[in-house]
Amino acid sequence: MTDSSSNVLDKLYAVIESRKGADAASSYTAKLFDAGMAEIARKVGEEAVETITAALSNQDTVTAESADLLYHLLVLWAEAGIKPEEVWAELERREGTSGIEEKESRGKN
Repeated sequence: MTDSSSNVLDKLYAVIESRKGADAASSYTAKLFDAGMAEIARKVGEEAVETITAALSNQDTVTAESADLLYHLLVLWAEAGIKPEEVWAELERREGTSGIEEKESRGKN
């Protein structure tokens, strides 16, 4: 991830955080927060499926669907109290580690 890429996500996260407690009638993000984690997680899943569908259909919408997925994932992080820098740190920790080794260290196949 380039510095500018993570900066865009960090800025988006700050906007998302600023919507906590806002009027749900005027902010889609506030509406998601009001709906709670179950709805936010459902939206992440929905957007993931839409991204996969776009990729498998060779559609030109993979970029837009990916942006929707990242947005909803950031909302999920904000609801869970996870800061982007925590995720970036975890990715940095894993840098140089084989994906196979990393999954085995967590007991996942």
